[in-house]
Amino acid sequence: MQHMTRQDVRTIAYYDRNAPAFVADTVGVSMGAALTAFVELLPAGARVLDWGCGGGRDSRSLRRLGFEVTSVDASAAMAEEALTATGTIVRVESFGELDEVGAYDGIWACASLLHVRPGELPDVLASAARALEEKGVLYCSFKLGDFHGYRDDRWFTDLEEGTLSVLLEPCFDVVRMWASPDVRPGRGEEPWLNCLATRR
Repeated sequence: MQHMTRQDVRTIAYYDRNAPAFVADTVGVSMGAALTAFVELLPAGARVLDWGCGGGRDSRSLRRLGFEVTSVDASAAMAEEALTATGTIVRVESFGELDEVGAYDGIWACASLLHVRPGELPDVLASAARALEEKGVLYCSFKLGDFHGYRDDRWFTDLEEGTLSVLLEPCFDVVRMWASPDVRPGRGEEPWLNCLATRR
């Protein structure tokens, strides 16, 4: 089990301080296109890990679609927000603490793994692969670019398509990778990199 890095602690502290405002800013955002693409690859009633669930917006959507959802976030304050939104207990743990094996058919990591430092992403992705059944599905998204560092007191790892492909290659087969605009109002000029991949 890995210990949280200094960067993790600083980023988590940001979300602990700003949880209600962050949820208010993102609760109405629709991840419809990406969520639909993810769901289409899952069996009915699939077990899904919402990994870095934030305020629980997508956990709630996935439950409504009939999936068995486990919600996890590293911020205790965000977990409380997600509990309010979903009515279901949220596990409080960092990405490095995931140690399940074959527990999920899908992992939904929407705008969450971007807070992991580049050097730690291979181990985190390997943990995701272990937690998935064979051919299990991973969705992840990052800001598109090559910046690594702090913005607004949070660590960000921006990735380009080639870099993400290399990171995924040891454990995953890429199904689809695509760029999309930020879906939050007034932020459409900020591009995102989305990826769907299956565990080997």
